[in-house]
Amino acid sequence: MKKPLSLLLCLALALSLLVGCRSAGPAPSGAEDQALADAVTAQIDALRVQTYTPDTDARCAAAKAAWDQLTEAQKALVEDPDYFGLDTGDASWDDPRNQDGIGPREILVVSFGTSFNDSRAKDIGGIEQALQTAYPDWSVRRAFTSQIILNHVQARDGEQMDNVRQALDRAAANGVETLVIQPTHLMQGAEYDELLDTLAEYQDRFAAVAVARPLLGEVGADAAALNPDKQAVARAATQAAVEQAGYASLEAARADGAAFVLLGHGTSHTAKVSYAQMQTQLEQLGYENVFIGTVEGEPEQTACAAVLDAVAQAGYTKLILRPLMVVAGDHAHNDMAGPEEDSWASQAQAGGRFSSVEAQMSGLGRVEEIQQLYVEHTAGAMEQLTGAGSSGPAPVSALEDGVYSARFDTDSGMFHANEACEGRGTLTVREGEMTLHVSLASQKIRNLYPGKAADAPSAGEKVLQPTLDTVTYPDGTTEEVYGFDVPVPALDTEFDLALVGTKGTWYDHRVSVSDPVPVD
Repeated sequence: MKKPLSLLLCLALALSLLVGCRSAGPAPSGAEDQALADAVTAQIDALRVQTYTPDTDARCAAAKAAWDQLTEAQKALVEDPDYFGLDTGDASWDDPRNQDGIGPREILVVSFGTSFNDSRAKDIGGIEQALQTAYPDWSVRRAFTSQIILNHVQARDGEQMDNVRQALDRAAANGVETLVIQPTHLMQGAEYDELLDTLAEYQDRFAAVAVARPLLGEVGADAAALNPDKQAVARAATQAAVEQAGYASLEAARADGAAFVLLGHGTSHTAKVSYAQMQTQLEQLGYENVFIGTVEGEPEQTACAAVLDAVAQAGYTKLILRPLMVVAGDHAHNDMAGPEEDSWASQAQAGGRFSSVEAQMSGLGRVEEIQQLYVEHTAGAMEQLTGAGSSGPAPVSALEDGVYSARFDTDSGMFHANEACEGRGTLTVREGEMTLHVSLASQKIRNLYPGKAADAPSAGEKVLQPTLDTVTYPDGTTEEVYGFDVPVPALDTEFDLALVGTKGTWYDHRVSVSDPVPVD
């Protein structure tokens, strides 16, 4: 059982003199060896936190120094000797992309992160380099959302990388005017939501901000809601797995009795329907011997036992596991392929139903087709900022009076239609005037104004008041959010729409309404 962290920290401090002086005295006893190891365990545990503090850098350095003082026998007594001792590749292969001198335009690539150096360089680094190659006039920088991983890499390898706030502060300090955020997240899940919440605090630090969609695009309402992004990922991930397994084609693998399991993380977030959608996509492509699983077993049909049963019942005797994750990191090495009895590889081998079980240690980030998909998503975010692709304004008279579903686009990933609405609102056309009712993501935006932010404080009744809307997410849960009735001057062209949030400051935005579809 772990000792309480506070007790271990005290123990670490109390034993620091013993660590420093042991070379001059007699050899430590068994109890002293364990005490020294426990002190390092305490320092490691203190780094497993999601908050960066002013003493984080010093704690990282102190933990590594204490580890280096241990003998090999003492290191083996540390609760997690792999924290410092596991070889994950040379950290110097990786570019942390936290340089200053950014310039006016930045693409900030936001990833969860990984402490596996080779995967960080090939998977995350591969995506970053593809973006830099595609957009040479932009500065590509990095941010990780996991402070635990940042602390681990800094303590073990001395490599410092930015968390999201540090990266945004760095961009602002460097005078970045136009900021495009490209998440490497698989879906619009909890990590993506937290990113948008953090960005909202930096609204007034940049002239323009756009957030590109994650790898699988819009979540969609149910397992049947597919999109081109999901199809592209299904094709690319499957092809990479087939090639690495040495088969000429997926059909050749099926003839050999081989099945592939693409293993994602899993989530309790409403976005978990994305995994069911990916399984549907595989089936529509005719990929009969490719299955979707998750480490967390959410949704339920992606749990290990359920997937292994499905593979075996379909008659496949060879199993090939591959991450449906951007990086081949801790989950791939341990939860997928680790020696522990609860790993996917161990459970598959223990069942005796498969003649062979193979694990491929390759993240999605190193697959060229996946890299190019991120490049395309970044291009889409840039178009939000420039208004590219607009076909020009459509006259009001182009629509008959009635009710339509219409797309609502903005210049900011922090200001958008609620995900349950799939980027759309309800457009009402009456006697030549158009009004769009749009439900937003939360209750953080208090008012809207059809015009410039500078004019809003004195606009009086022209300031738009919120309605309290109830939205229903794909998993059946509901939430009360703010909605607004926005006057629409024309379709398919941008217009000014200022907003004010909980802090009372008005901000300028450009929005557009397009793709009207009659509502029966």
